[in-house]
Amino acid sequence: MKNLGKILLLLLVTSHVMLFAGVKASLEQSTISMGDTATLNLSISGKDIKRPQILKLCDTDVVATGSRTNIEMVNGNYNRSYVLSYQFVPQKDCEIQPIEVEVDGVIQKSSSVSLKVKPVDRSQDSDFILSLSSDKKEVLVGEPFEATLLFKQKSGAQAVDSKYIAPDLKGFWNKNESKPIQYKDGDYAVTKVIYTLSAQRVGELEISPAKIQIASRSNTRDMFGMWMQNLNWKTYFSNELKVTVKPLPEGVFLVGDFTISASADKNEINPNEALNVVVKVKGEGNLEDIKTLKPYVDNVSVFDEKIAIQNSELSQKMAFVADADFSVPPFSIKYFDLKTKEVKTIATEEIKVKVNGAKAKKELTIKRQESEDTATQALESTKTAISYSWLLIAFAAGLAGGILIMMLKPWKFFAKDKSVNIKDPKILLMKLLPFKSDEEVQKIVDILEKNIYLNEKIEIDKKVLKMILKKYSIS
Repeated sequence: MKNLGKILLLLLVTSHVMLFAGVKASLEQSTISMGDTATLNLSISGKDIKRPQILKLCDTDVVATGSRTNIEMVNGNYNRSYVLSYQFVPQKDCEIQPIEVEVDGVIQKSSSVSLKVKPVDRSQDSDFILSLSSDKKEVLVGEPFEATLLFKQKSGAQAVDSKYIAPDLKGFWNKNESKPIQYKDGDYAVTKVIYTLSAQRVGELEISPAKIQIASRSNTRDMFGMWMQNLNWKTYFSNELKVTVKPLPEGVFLVGDFTISASADKNEINPNEALNVVVKVKGEGNLEDIKTLKPYVDNVSVFDEKIAIQNSELSQKMAFVADADFSVPPFSIKYFDLKTKEVKTIATEEIKVKVNGAKAKKELTIKRQESEDTATQALESTKTAISYSWLLIAFAAGLAGGILIMMLKPWKFFAKDKSVNIKDPKILLMKLLPFKSDEEVQKIVDILEKNIYLNEKIEIDKKVLKMILKKYSIS
C-alpha cells in the first residue's frame, strides 16, 4: 500500500508538469505576400526555461526577436509561461521543423508549422518596384557584362526610411559599380545602378535578388482606443538573374581587348644599380586574373611590386639589378578577342641594358679525362721514385709537426680574419648564394637583396643566420 501511494503521488506530480510544461509553435499569419514580415511565436510553459538561439528560419535571417511573460493561476497554483517571437522575411513556401527547448531540465519539442508565401503580382500598379536585368545571358569566363538595377518609386508614395541590400554576387568579379543615376519615367522616380561584372567559373551562375526595405507609417488604436502611429517595414525583392558561363579556349585565361607596353627609366646603369621598368596593360577584360608579369632573367635579380588595377588599366613596377650587360625580355599576354573570336598574343619590345664597367665573364674550363689520366700516371711514377728512407723521414717530420701544431693552436690567431662579417651584407650575400636551394637560406638572400638594391631595412633573424653558417660551415 505504501508503494501504491508513492506511485499515485508520482503520477500526480508528472501530470502537473505535463499540464504546465511544454512548447507550442504558431505563426501570426500562415499565409503572407512576398516581402511581408512573418512572425513565429513559441509559447513555453515551465519554471526553468533555457531560451533557444534561433538565427535563421525558412533559410532567411531572423531580423528581430521579442519576448513577453504571462502569469496564470490555475487551481490556486501560479503558472508562468513565456512567449518568444521571431520575425523573418521568407521568400518562398517553407515548413518550420520542430524546435527543441529545455524546460525544467527536460528537452521539449514544438510541433512543425507551415508557411505559404504568395508571389507579388509585378503587373500591378505598385508604389515601389525593384528589378534586375542583364545585357548578356551567355558569357565566357572573365568576359565583362553589365547588370542593371532599377528602383522605381511612384509619385506620392511615402517612405519614412529605407534600407538597400545589394544582390549576392558570389561567383562574379564586381569590376565596377556606377554612381546612382536618377530620372523620371511617367509617374515614377527611377534610380539606376549599373554593375560591371565578370564570371569567375564555368556553369549556370545565379545573381540573387536585390532587396530594399521600406518603412511607412500606419495609424492604429491602442487598448484605450487612442490613435497611435506605428512604423511598418516591408521588403521589396527584385527578380533573380541567371547567366550561362562557357569556358575559354584551352591555355587561355584572359578575354577582352588589350594593349601592352613597357618603359624603362634608363638604358645604362652602374653595377648593382637598379633599372626600373613599368609594364602596363590597358583594355576591357578580366585584368584581375593577371597575377604577375615578372620574368626570369639569367644572372639578374628581379624584384616586382604588387599589381595595381585602376579602371581599365593594369600596371606593375619592377626593378632589375645586375653586374653585367643584360636584356629585359619582351612582356607578353595571350587572350581571346571577343570581336574577332580569335586567340591573340601581344608583346612588348626587348629592352637592352648596358652595365658600365661590367666585369668580363670568366670562361669555364673543363679538364678532359686524358689530362686527368696523365696527371695520375705522373703521380704514380713520382711515388715510386721516392725511396723508402725518405718516406720514413717524411712520416717522422709530419708527426712532429702535427704535435707542434696541436700544442700551439695557431688557428686561434686567424679565426677572426676568416669568419664571415655578417655586418657586411654584400659579402654575406656572396657566401650564401651557393646554398639558395635551402628555403631558409633563400629567405635571408631575399632580405639581403632588398636591403642592398632597394634600400630597404629588413631585420635578419641572427639566430637563424648563425644556424645556417654553422650548418654549411660558411667562414
